[in-house]
Amino acid sequence: MDELELLKKDWKKRESSFQQIGENEIYGMLHKRSSSIVKWIVIISVLELVLWASISFFTADEEYFKTLKLYHLETAMPVISAVNYGVILYFIYLFFKNYRSINTTDTIKQLMQSIIKTRKTVKYYVWYNLAMTAFSFILVFIFQFMYDPNIRKIIDKMSQNIDANTFYCIMLVVYAAIIAIFIGLIWLFYRLLYGILLKKLQKNFDELKKIDY
Repeated sequence: MDELELLKKDWKKRESSFQQIGENEIYGMLHKRSSSIVKWIVIISVLELVLWASISFFTADEEYFKTLKLYHLETAMPVISAVNYGVILYFIYLFFKNYRSINTTDTIKQLMQSIIKTRKTVKYYVWYNLAMTAFSFILVFIFQFMYDPNIRKIIDKMSQNIDANTFYCIMLVVYAAIIAIFIGLIWLFYRLLYGILLKKLQKNFDELKKIDY
């Protein structure tokens, strides 16, 4: 009987050892996979910045600056663009910081916290870009409405047929629809671009939670 009890105790010790090895292997796999996902977030955000900067550079021709001058935005838009690029660079720095943080974690809880922080940073980044896009469209539309001579001609012509307030409401609805469509397209772009990576991170987080608890 004593020998049987000793065998049971020995088996329990070995079982515990096997379980610990399995958890360590799973943690190592999740750690490596999470690090790879965040690295891709950094790479994609840098490529995205390069893409938008390239588009801005190649479309900033003489006609573009004439339009800005016509809309009285020749000073405001460069300042807004500079601030926008500065904020985006800061987000890229945060992504890289999260990547390094995940690389240096050595416990399950630290890795879980890094994943949560990364997901939050990406969400803030997406919301910032959507808000900045909406703000830019609204600003351009307002100044276009105020200073574009073609718009003024349309207003004068249409006011002869319909009430001025009705026309303004129609223009407001049209502008709002255009902004909503562009914001929706950009949201879908980010949903596709970062959504897949965030889902993978969430899956890793759920697996880590099973190990931790």
